Amino acid sequence: MASPIKFGTDGWRGIIAEDFTFANVRICAQAVAEYLKDNKLDKQSIVIGYDTRFASEDFAAAAAEVIAGNDIKVRLCLKPTPTPVVSFAVPATKSAGAIVITASHNPGSWNGFKYKSRDGASAPDVVTSQIERNIASLTRRVGGVRKLALDRAFKTGGVDYLDPSPIYFEQLGRLVDIAGLRRRKLNIMVDSMYGAGIGYFKALLQGDNLRISEINAERNPLFPRIRPEPIAKNLTRLSRLVVEKKADVGLATDGDADRIGIIDERGQFLTQHQVFALLCLYLLEVRGERGAMVRTLTSTMMLSRLGKLFDVAVYETPVGFKYVAPLMIKKDAIIGGEESGGYGFRGHVPERDAILAGLYFLDFMVKTGKTPSQLLEYLYSKVGPHYYERRDAHISAAKRRTILHRLSSSPPNKIAGSKVTRVDTIDGFRFFLGDESWLLIRFSGTEPLVRIYAEAASLERVTELLDDGARLIG
Repeated sequence: MASPIKFGTDGWRGIIAEDFTFANVRICAQAVAEYLKDNKLDKQSIVIGYDTRFASEDFAAAAAEVIAGNDIKVRLCLKPTPTPVVSFAVPATKSAGAIVITASHNPGSWNGFKYKSRDGASAPDVVTSQIERNIASLTRRVGGVRKLALDRAFKTGGVDYLDPSPIYFEQLGRLVDIAGLRRRKLNIMVDSMYGAGIGYFKALLQGDNLRISEINAERNPLFPRIRPEPIAKNLTRLSRLVVEKKADVGLATDGDADRIGIIDERGQFLTQHQVFALLCLYLLEVRGERGAMVRTLTSTMMLSRLGKLFDVAVYETPVGFKYVAPLMIKKDAIIGGEESGGYGFRGHVPERDAILAGLYFLDFMVKTGKTPSQLLEYLYSKVGPHYYERRDAHISAAKRRTILHRLSSSPPNKIAGSKVTRVDTIDGFRFFLGDESWLLIRFSGTEPLVRIYAEAASLERVTELLDDGARLIG
């Protein structure tokens, strides 16, 4: 029996042909159409994009037929397109929102359905809750899905093709001196992880003195030998090639190019926390920007140190960019980010963008003349050393209930020898410790996983915390 369609921290995801079927995608699209009509947004168009996964273009076409069948104009992407590019196309084309067919960093057997609001951001709970109610209603009634065959929709003007990359490239040119980057003698390795970001860094930067070499740069829905999540264990080939080719830096993008991973010139992976803090330092010190910074509760405390140094506010949200984006807009924040490697920036759409994050990181290197490892040393000279790791474990629904009950009824007083000074239960169980380290146990909003996070002043201490966290969940 298929699972109910629920939107987690970033859309609905399911296993292809088991949960993620054409019938379910059409129901989701009809639910979006009804949401647009109920909120008087149906006179505007909808952008529909998709990634490089199996049949993503066909699922996108199915969604387009339903939206067009409801007399709502569709702008259908011509080819696999990064999620941030689709997001930018929404306000750029004055559309009401976007549907993106992608499962982001999940394994190749998965696909997903994301919905973006009119500002290009991940739809907030108030929107996805309404869409979920529409889905539940549609599953109970026969004949609720309206659709118009794609060829007919093109003939009647209900669907038009869109290539959003030119307007997106223009936007990036307003934010970064791309011509100046091209003139620099840089050797960059890029791992597109078989995803929608294939060719984007090359199209933007190749030429003059800068050289880009790209791996995993062809479409392969199996994502052979990797999972398209830009974390250390999935980037071993990139790390090796950075050293072998004497590259200045390695950049990796996930399946839909909204998350970035960075490898330094020695082949070492920079954690998402280090990259987040480095991007904050770049904006504050190199670009001289001022404004709040927004982080999810799983993100580094280095931002708090930077906030004090530069006298800017730091705000915290639950996990999910749907919580980060509204606060970014409300506070006019210079950056918002999360520990997964997704960062959004002021002056752009309030959504994660791995391509812009990569350009900003390169600009940081160029403006300071420092290598990635030197940038990290410079950061630590300001905020002190911080180390972080995360462990994931697959769990059943019954195991999840057991862990929840145990941590709720009998929270620990000590973890790895340090006293628990405070417990935060906004999203999971986060334990603040007397030595200024922290441990978090939380459940994934998109997968059957429990995640254990820790940050401390040394890697040894991080390992101790994670080991004790594993003991806590049994």
